[in-house]
Amino acid sequence: MKIKTFNSPRQLGEAAGKDAAALIKDAIEKKGNANIILATGASQFETLNQLIAEQGIEWSRVVMFHLDEYIGLPVTHNASFRKYLQERFLARVPPLKAVYLVNGETDPVAECARLGQLIKKNPVDVALVGIGENGHLAFNDPPADFETEEPYIIVELDEQCRRQQMGEGWFPSVEDVPRKAISMSVKQILKSKHIICSVPDGRKATAVKNTLEQKVSNIHPASILQTHAACTLYLDRMSAAFLSNSN
Repeated sequence: MKIKTFNSPRQLGEAAGKDAAALIKDAIEKKGNANIILATGASQFETLNQLIAEQGIEWSRVVMFHLDEYIGLPVTHNASFRKYLQERFLARVPPLKAVYLVNGETDPVAECARLGQLIKKNPVDVALVGIGENGHLAFNDPPADFETEEPYIIVELDEQCRRQQMGEGWFPSVEDVPRKAISMSVKQILKSKHIICSVPDGRKATAVKNTLEQKVSNIHPASILQTHAACTLYLDRMSAAFLSNSN
């Protein structure tokens, strides 16, 4: 794992977006297409903005998956991750080769199976992810399932995760946050050839410290990123503030 720290969320996002673009272009050059995973949430705003601004990406050769979606939440809801990606990414780039969004409004078991078959046929070149305030990867809250081989799973959202969603303004109260979601599994995320992990904001400082300084454990789900050979963690001064070697 590599760690890069920047002065601001914008600088963090610019670097992460540029690096993601370079990896996508490299995959296209080497094998004719690129399979990517995009994350959502406030942590990804600047990274996605920079990725969209990058020149020379042949988007018609890109296949996109995303990490997770609430079960039962309409795509019209402000907190829908499908809505997020449609408005903040898909509407702002040329048409992709294929887009596989998680539909939380259908049978979740069948949806996990559908997406699982698709991602098995499209090994991921570049995954853009974040880390939750509780240390989760995607919606794999602690204690996360490190063992399942299923690419997508149904998960229960813990209290801290649900409070984060409210705190970021996606829901008016904790009670409004769905209790279940479809999430890409930890093992599936780790199968990505490259991982770009963008983590701005002081709210994430404890999670970042646990990710980097605790032993790998499903109590700190993102700590599993320590084991990935090509993961880069992008921090700002606030999210890096609690690290032992932080200035």
